[in-house]
Amino acid sequence: MSKNKFFVVWEGKEPGIYRSWEECKRQIHGYGGALYKGFATEAEAREAMSSPCWDYIGKNAKEKKPTKEEIAKVGTPVFESLSVDAACSGNPGAMEYRGVYTKTGEEIFRQGPFAEGTNNVGEFLALVHGLAFLKQKNSPLPIYTDSKTALAWVKGKKAKTKLEKSGVNATLFELVSRAEAWLQQNQYSTEILKWETSVWGEIPADFGRK
Repeated sequence: MSKNKFFVVWEGKEPGIYRSWEECKRQIHGYGGALYKGFATEAEAREAMSSPCWDYIGKNAKEKKPTKEEIAKVGTPVFESLSVDAACSGNPGAMEYRGVYTKTGEEIFRQGPFAEGTNNVGEFLALVHGLAFLKQKNSPLPIYTDSKTALAWVKGKKAKTKLEKSGVNATLFELVSRAEAWLQQNQYSTEILKWETSVWGEIPADFGRK
């Protein structure tokens, strides 16, 4: 369960502090370039709300804010796209993944939770699921992931996970094998794009549990 009880929305339909993920989600879904983050206490949320968002979001939070040049370099997201992400409670732990329409946040698919999984495995499965979905629909949409690991595994057509197989996660490993087989047996024209979290905030498919 998420420890976050307060959510700050810097850029959204109505910027402010919200007391639940559902309230926060209503402010960011369908809003291009939404910037938000969860906090455990109201005091932390109030401090964040009065501070630049880059102090709190992105991989370089509290260390390095994106420059105008960096923002100009990556541009803005392609909102006509599919975004995928995964969430895992523990390592290993209960893992689930999903894909959403980037522009609106509408959930397109969701799988899990699966026992004894990892976030990397979930990101990989989400990306392959998205590729297969878009190919089946003959859709020209590109697909976003914020995971460099998933990008590398898909490119190599192999999930190089160190997760150990057990009776508990056998179903998950079966899904990984099927995903690898799909990559080996299928060609696709879908463009895979890297979501620039440090500039754009969390990917729209994020589960909001950070």
